[in-house]
Amino acid sequence: MDLSDPNPEVWDYLKGFVIRYDKSIFSTEDFARGDISLDSKIIHPAIDPLTVKNKDIGDSTIDKYLKKYDLKTDKPIITQISRFDKWKDPEGVVDVFDKVKEEVDSRLVLLGAPAIDDPEGPKIHKRLMEKVKGRDDVIIINKESDILVNVLQRVSSVVLQKSLREGFGLTVTEALWKGAPVVASDVGGIPLQIVNEETGFLVDPNDHKQVAEKIIRILEDPELGAKLGGSAYNQVKEHFLIIHQLLGWIKVLKEVLS
Repeated sequence: MDLSDPNPEVWDYLKGFVIRYDKSIFSTEDFARGDISLDSKIIHPAIDPLTVKNKDIGDSTIDKYLKKYDLKTDKPIITQISRFDKWKDPEGVVDVFDKVKEEVDSRLVLLGAPAIDDPEGPKIHKRLMEKVKGRDDVIIINKESDILVNVLQRVSSVVLQKSLREGFGLTVTEALWKGAPVVASDVGGIPLQIVNEETGFLVDPNDHKQVAEKIIRILEDPELGAKLGGSAYNQVKEHFLIIHQLLGWIKVLKEVLS
C-alpha cells in the first residue's frame, strides 16, 4: 500500500490497527511510513510467467487475436494497457501520440476497462471516445482480456505507461518480461523496474514532448528497441518473477516464527 501521503484523519484511524502487528510490508521504500515503530520489510510485487497473460504464445495465437480485434500490423503499434482512469491519463496518451505521428506514421492502441470501484471511469472512457471519434489510427478496446494483453505486448513496437501516479505498475513488468521496449513514467514503483536507457526509458508524464521523443527514438531505431527489450527481459527474470516474491515472504515468516 502507498502511505507516502495519506489522508491524515484516515491514517490516524488505521494506524491504531496497523501497530498491533509484528511487521509491516511495503512494495517500495517510498511508500513506507516513518511514524510507526513496526519492523518494515520491502517485498516487491511480481508476475507469474505461466499465466495466460505472461506465458509464451505462438504466431498462430497472435494472428488469431489480431484478426479477432481487427488489429493491423502494417504500421508500428504503440500500446498502453491500463484502466481508463485519470491517473493513467489516456487522453494525455492520445496527445502524445499526435506528436509522435508528426514524425512517424504509426497506430495507437489503448486497451483497458474502467475499474468497477471508480465512478469517474465511465466518464473518462466516454471523453476518450469522443476525443478520437472518426479516427482510424487510434483503437480503443474496452475489455478485460489476459490473452489480448499478452498479444499486444508482444506485437507492439513500443509499450507506453504514462501514469501520473502509480503503485508498482505490473503492466510495466509484464511488458518488460516479453522483451517489449517500454517508455514509462518516473513515478511510483516504475523506476524500480526500469534502468533508464538500459531496460527502457523513464519520462516525466507531464512533459508530452519528452515522452513523444523517446517513443520516436525507439520507432526510428529498431536495434535500440531490441537492445532495451533484451535487457528488460533479464531484469524481470532476475528480480520480479513470483519466485522472488515467494522467497521474500518465506524470509518474513521465518523471522516472525522465530
